[in-house]
Amino acid sequence: PCAGPVESKNEAAMSELVPEPRQKPVVPMKPMGINANLLGYIGIDTIIEQMRKKTMKTGFDFNIMVVGQSGLGKSTLVNTLFKSQVSRKSSGWNREEKIPKTVEIKAIGHVIEEGGVKMKLTVIDTPGFGDQINNENCWEPIEKYINEQYEKFLKEEVNIARKKRIPDTRVHCCLYFISPTGHSLRPLDLEFMKHLSKVVNIIPVIAKADTMTLEEKTEFKQRVRKELEVNGIEFYPQKEFDEDLEDKTENDKIRQESMPFAVVGSDKEYQVNGKRVLGRKTPWGIIEVENLTHCEFALLRDFVIRTHLQDLKEVTHNIHYETYRAKRLNDNGGLPPMAVETEENNESNL
Repeated sequence: PCAGPVESKNEAAMSELVPEPRQKPVVPMKPMGINANLLGYIGIDTIIEQMRKKTMKTGFDFNIMVVGQSGLGKSTLVNTLFKSQVSRKSSGWNREEKIPKTVEIKAIGHVIEEGGVKMKLTVIDTPGFGDQINNENCWEPIEKYINEQYEKFLKEEVNIARKKRIPDTRVHCCLYFISPTGHSLRPLDLEFMKHLSKVVNIIPVIAKADTMTLEEKTEFKQRVRKELEVNGIEFYPQKEFDEDLEDKTENDKIRQESMPFAVVGSDKEYQVNGKRVLGRKTPWGIIEVENLTHCEFALLRDFVIRTHLQDLKEVTHNIHYETYRAKRLNDNGGLPPMAVETEENNESNL
């Protein structure tokens, strides 16, 4: 009989301690029955057209680097990719002559125009990679060149009176040419991609794929993919940069089926079934460069130019360049790396 009042006292004390549940904020209802058409035409749909006109005026930049052993057809492939003599072009060179051998890292710029769209294309040709007797650290000059372009952009960016449009010489894409041995990647290939994948977008390419049978090609592609995965080498498009499910689905297909692209390059034309096609003449027929049953050149071109060119540029700016920039500013105590350059300029002026 005495337990009743004690329990009621305890319950009263507990109710004082427990806070009252907060009421959810009232969400205002969406206005109903307002039809934008009744208020007239605003013109939001012209924003895309405004952006198009603006970019058409300024044009586009794209910088592509080719790396690999001598004789793998790097320059020929880039010429085929852009349907123009854009690699190592000189006033006296024509299609019938042999392309001269690259002896130093050289950037060659061209303006390509198609359908009123101008693109400043820069091809960075590298010396035969891994041709020397001692190939220890032979990727260092290439890595140095890539970082120099980031440094150049950074110095322009931190200037007080900087240019309205900073010239972009940063390497947006590196085509790495793999020799069509049919066996496995060389330790040198793995070392290069391991070092350089941290600073640039690498797209592996199997060169001169016509030297392998279809079965050998399929097997070699699978082996290369496996070796890259085992060695933890990230090639473009990197998994962690997929922005949404649509990107992931599309890029997974490229990573699991297309990479590395097995390609054949040629800037010579032949007559096939009444049509002029780019191809290579062999004793058993003509290998058509743009025919998907012959090689994957068309897939590579679509990937680099028609679907992922803008993304290559964005990953370069937002990931690789930002990583370099953060490191440089951090090493410099958070200050722009301008002091040394200013002193050098003052000394030269004196």
